[in-house]
Amino acid sequence: MAIAARINQTRYEVFRRRYELSIPKKLVLSLGMAALIGLAAQVRVPLPWSPVPITGQTFAVLLAGVLMGTWWGGVSLALYAGLGIAGVPWFTGWGGGLSYLAGPTGGYIIGFIFAALFLGYVTDRYVRARRFASMLAIMLFANFVLIYVPGLLQLGLWMNFVKGTPATFSSLLMMGAIPFIAGDVIKAVLAAGIASAITPKVAYIRENK
Repeated sequence: MAIAARINQTRYEVFRRRYELSIPKKLVLSLGMAALIGLAAQVRVPLPWSPVPITGQTFAVLLAGVLMGTWWGGVSLALYAGLGIAGVPWFTGWGGGLSYLAGPTGGYIIGFIFAALFLGYVTDRYVRARRFASMLAIMLFANFVLIYVPGLLQLGLWMNFVKGTPATFSSLLMMGAIPFIAGDVIKAVLAAGIASAITPKVAYIRENK
């Protein structure tokens, strides 16, 4: 019991202090998280029928929203996107530059920002969202709606205007969604398990229960 109480107190103190950090320190943490996402982007498996590879990014993105909290998860992903556009080679395949963001996978990167903002807001605001079942549900929503929708939209535009071969809805799903579903579910389960294990189950910033 004493060990469990100490663990719970440690989780509470870590997240409370994270909330109270100064803006410069939060920016440093956000930059560090962006770098970790850049490393996760290099874990990739190319698919011969799709310009979109399987990567480890979504796992890192889902955790970033929870670990960094309201706004700052989104800031981490905005730094990842913005510095990548500026030339930092941390997109998938050690790529960088505006042309990468305008390519077939750029919409997923924009979706990462939305997903991290959403997860940070919900888990900081609602204590019950930090339990495994709730965490998994919101991570699946973030992954399959907030990431996939802009990703598929840009993939379709890229196919139409860059490749000159308009894609049907079914072919878009085959290139940009269906091959990734099983892996993304597994990554969401793992991320939800980690996030629910490390987040405090009591309020630290006057959250709703």
